[in-house]
Amino acid sequence: MPYDTSTAPQAFAALGHPGRLSVFRLLMRFAPRPVRPTEIAEALEMKPNTLSGYLSDLSQTGLITATREGRSLFYGVDMAQCDGLVSYLVNDCCRGRPEMCLSALPERETRPYRVLFLCSGNSARSIMAEALLNELGAGRFEAFSAGTRPSTEINPQTRALLERHGHLTAGLHPKDVTEFQGEGAPDFDFTFTVCDLAASEDCAPWIGQPLSAHWGLPDPVKATGSEAERALAFAQTYDALRRRIEVFTALPIEKLDRLSLQQKIDDLSDI
Repeated sequence: MPYDTSTAPQAFAALGHPGRLSVFRLLMRFAPRPVRPTEIAEALEMKPNTLSGYLSDLSQTGLITATREGRSLFYGVDMAQCDGLVSYLVNDCCRGRPEMCLSALPERETRPYRVLFLCSGNSARSIMAEALLNELGAGRFEAFSAGTRPSTEINPQTRALLERHGHLTAGLHPKDVTEFQGEGAPDFDFTFTVCDLAASEDCAPWIGQPLSAHWGLPDPVKATGSEAERALAFAQTYDALRRRIEVFTALPIEKLDRLSLQQKIDDLSDI
């Protein structure tokens, strides 16, 4: 649906309600992956009938879509529609003179791109990602990691795996996400959630308005079976993160506009 003076107010009104906005924000954190209503209701602690009304209202605006897989219904953000709504607002605001808006944007300081990896315990997946990016992107990227419910120490199998691959682990440790929020916190260029639990939790807005994507992976700490099977789960997680980060570090970030770059980092979740 194209947005104009008759359709845009409906979309803005839908997002103007705290409940509907919380649903939209959660779906955006998982984008482009769609989410089951049961997952949304659990994450937001929302009654199913209340959620159903919010999803219906958002669907009518075109901002989200529903797809069915077998007996399961999934909801996801329609990125093209969201782009259309934002473009309508900005173009109307700038009256065909984009320099009026662009001049208000601060110039990015010369420094490495700062990247934050988030998961729940910050003892395995996000720690691996931090170590990988700091090595593969040395000089161009500066990586950090944190947890929404951090463990007291790095998982021993994580540390052993990283050391086998030649990574320095002396400075790695679980950190609470609050260390990277509020006054004095570094401004990030990118944030990546690597577990569904972290993606479903609502964090305060990040300093610097970073691009974000969900690179969800199974938690190797929860792997069961023999010692070899558990070790394989850690190795597969490491390999998946390495593939994504190798492609990420090769992106021509300086040459891509924000929307194109967002699409690129979203696509990495499928690698």
